[in-house]
Parts: sequence; C-alpha cells; structure tokens
Amino acid sequence: MSVLTFTLTSEPPERLDLSDFTPQALAGLSVSEIETMRVGQSRRALRVADVFRISGEPGDTIIFEGGSSRLDGVGTGMSEGAIRVIGEVGARAGRAMRGGTLIVEGDCGPHAGSGMRGGRLSISGNAGDYLGAPLAGELAGMAGGVLTVAGRAGDFAGDRMRRGLIVVLEGAGDHVGCRMIAGTLVVCGGAGAMPGYLMRRGSILLDHAPASLSPSFVESGAPDSVFAALIDRYLVREGILDHPILGLAPRRFSGDNAVLGLGEIMFPG
Repeated sequence: MSVLTFTLTSEPPERLDLSDFTPQALAGLSVSEIETMRVGQSRRALRVADVFRISGEPGDTIIFEGGSSRLDGVGTGMSEGAIRVIGEVGARAGRAMRGGTLIVEGDCGPHAGSGMRGGRLSISGNAGDYLGAPLAGELAGMAGGVLTVAGRAGDFAGDRMRRGLIVVLEGAGDHVGCRMIAGTLVVCGGAGAMPGYLMRRGSILLDHAPASLSPSFVESGAPDSVFAALIDRYLVREGILDHPILGLAPRRFSGDNAVLGLGEIMFPG
C-alpha cells in the first residue's frame, strides 16, 4: 500500500482548494509535479510546496498531517482509496464523493458531504451548518453513502437529503432533515427546533422527543416497527452506536403534511 503524506508547514495565509487531491486524481503524478500544483484561491496562487511538505508516493491512501479551517474541498469527488486528515478542515469536505473513505480527525466546516453519492465520511469532531445539504441552486443534497459525526452538527443537517445515512451523535441545530426527499437521518443528543420541516419522504430518528415539532406532523404510532428494529440493529452492528436508540415500540409522527407527507420522525416511546 502506497501512502502520500502532506504535512502542513504553517497556517495557510489564504483558503486552499484541495478538491484535486484524491488518490485517483494524483495517480501517475510524481512528487515534483504535485508540489507545483496550485492550491491557493487568491491572486497569490499558492502552490503545494508553499504550504505542505510531501513524503511518500502516490497510491491508494493520502494523509494530511495538520489541519486548518482554511482547507476546503478535501476528498471532493473521490471514488476509491482513503484520505485521512489529522486535524480540522474547512468547507465542503467529501463533496460529491462516489466511494472510498474520508476520515477527518477534527471539526468540519459547512456543507460536509454535500452531493455525496457513495463511500464513507467520518468526522470525529463537530460539523458546520448544511451537513449533507446541497449548494445554492442545487435541487438535492446527499444521495448515497454513510456520513457520521461524532460531535455536533449545525443547522439544516440533511437538508434536501435524497438517499443514504447520516448519523450525528452529540446533537444538531435547527431544521434537521428540512425538505428531505428520502434517506435516513439519525440524531442523538437532541435536535433543535422544527426537525423535518417540509420533508416529503425519509426517516428522522431521534434518541428522545424533540423540543418542538411542526403542527403539520401527525402522530401515527409505530408498534412493532420492523424498520426501527432493523436500523437499531444495523447501527449497533456497524459500531456507529453502542446501544439501540428506538427500542421495541417507538413513537412515530408522519409528515410533513404541508407537502407530500410521507416522511416520518421516530423516537423512543
């Protein structure tokens, strides 16, 4: 297994675009060619060698040692291999992923997992607003893959989510699952106001009752829910959770009836 390591030498003086730095994009390039690639997003036109020290050789794994909130687009479009960031990253981590594994050992900025179609994105810290949500002008957000956040997520997590699984372990802000089209969103540790606002389909699973819910949701009950049992079992088996969150007879609310109304919000009874 070949590993290419980028060691951050100092805090970047500008935002860096790392969307071209995936295992498949760098395959076949020499270290000297990679060092000359542009990463700066201003007229300074910073190159890789200006901010990173490179070791190893291109292969199926990339490691970024040292993080910064100015490192944008890490893992964009990756379809195979693995990227590990030892530290925090900026906006759009895992944007449009198709496969592979992206591990961030720190916090993420907004729009992590935006446009994600496959693969696995794991964030050990907190995530910003619009987790798995579309960028401005896009009609759908995350459409596949597994996205886990060990910390807290900001507002609008799962906005316009279409497929896939998002799990947040230490709470989220307002409007989680807003305008969901489908998919599964799990939030432990509490969600803010109006979860599932204007959701059309999909499932939002909470570890306890939300503080507020749109009046256009209707309690429909979920005795002996097969889906609840299956998702609990899956999350524990995959090591995402250490215990089931819904139990045998969760409460179920259907909505949002202001739109199509085929979504559901479930939490322990």
